[in-house]
Amino acid sequence: MKYFNQLIQEHFGVLPEEELAQIRGYFREETLKRNEYFTRADKICDRLSIVQSGILRVYALSDGKEITQWISTENFLVTEVAGFFFDQPNRWNIQAFTDTTLWTISKASYHKLCRELPKWHEIEKRFFVKCFAMIEDRIFAHLSMTAEERYQQYFEQHSALFNQVPLQYIASVLGMTPETFSRIRKRQAENS
Repeated sequence: MKYFNQLIQEHFGVLPEEELAQIRGYFREETLKRNEYFTRADKICDRLSIVQSGILRVYALSDGKEITQWISTENFLVTEVAGFFFDQPNRWNIQAFTDTTLWTISKASYHKLCRELPKWHEIEKRFFVKCFAMIEDRIFAHLSMTAEERYQQYFEQHSALFNQVPLQYIASVLGMTPETFSRIRKRQAENS
């Protein structure tokens, strides 16, 4: 449970033990096998999870091509926001790339937690602000950095992924073609 407490506090802020215990009571351990879907496009996502171990890929189909939006690894939260919070059909597929273990809260339990822990709205607000800042950073990187700079930053933050997932998924996350990604990777290797 210590690991779970650390994950919750990492995402939602420091909380007293009694509140952590209350929150922990709503989450259940869940496993996905490689290639199993967490949720699919056009469905409504009914859960929010923290990745304990494994890798999930968030992607959509556009003009017959797969667009990888995010690769979720250990300690990251995963859900499809439109479905989970707004009951709208998902835009994204979320699929386990490896066998994956998650800490999961259902939508019904999430709403129950909101009612039973009045402080949850404040905790949730901190979490959303953190997520929004992360999205802003990603948008800023796409608008202000060269492809080489985006590659280098992602490599510094997620170097292990370069040996764990097909590189075209990373290229997609970075907003570049596999060919551009390969050229940059080759130049980076030559300069190392």
